[in-house]
Amino acid sequence: MKLYHASGSPNSRRVRILLAEKGLDIQLIPVDLGTRAQFSDAYRAVNPRVVVPTLVLDDGTAIGETPVIMRYLDDAFARTPLFGTTAQEKAIVAMWERRAETEGFAPVMEGVRNAAVGLKDRAVSGPHGYAQIPELVERSKRRVANFYDDLEARLSSVPFVAGEHYTAADITTLVAVDFAIRAFAMPIPEQHVAVRTWYERVSARPSAAA
Repeated sequence: MKLYHASGSPNSRRVRILLAEKGLDIQLIPVDLGTRAQFSDAYRAVNPRVVVPTLVLDDGTAIGETPVIMRYLDDAFARTPLFGTTAQEKAIVAMWERRAETEGFAPVMEGVRNAAVGLKDRAVSGPHGYAQIPELVERSKRRVANFYDDLEARLSSVPFVAGEHYTAADITTLVAVDFAIRAFAMPIPEQHVAVRTWYERVSARPSAAA
């Protein structure tokens, strides 16, 4: 297998963390977003949507979309399951992972892409160009602030996002929080003690450096 990824891509990092947690060593092929290599003919042949990451299986099958790649790897390599083992566990993890993506990760991405000068006319990732809408940035900030509040309420009663164990939901949440801190200037609020405690715990895992 091969994973086409970019070092600065939050979505790529989600997959790399999962690989590290599961102890999987696969070939990593860098795609330089700075030089817009994702738009090259060579990469379009791998993923016509011109986004990273993309997982290419041994038989040449290409799998895009970060949550799908993560689920595939978790299903294909059973050791250290990160999406649960029972039907109930899988549903709970999937629920919280999706909330982390839609309520945390997506708002940060929306805010960054609508604010960054270098992303003019690239406000939405993918093969089509869309103009930035500056007004969305303030809404994104409100959404991220609400995400922190909701996460504080959740982590005040459980040690990890999906419950008692570290899962894919923690991976997506960690990447969303780091993305908010580093690219959107929205650190974890001081009063959110539970989120800060969780953040220190998951950031200390070796996989967080992937």
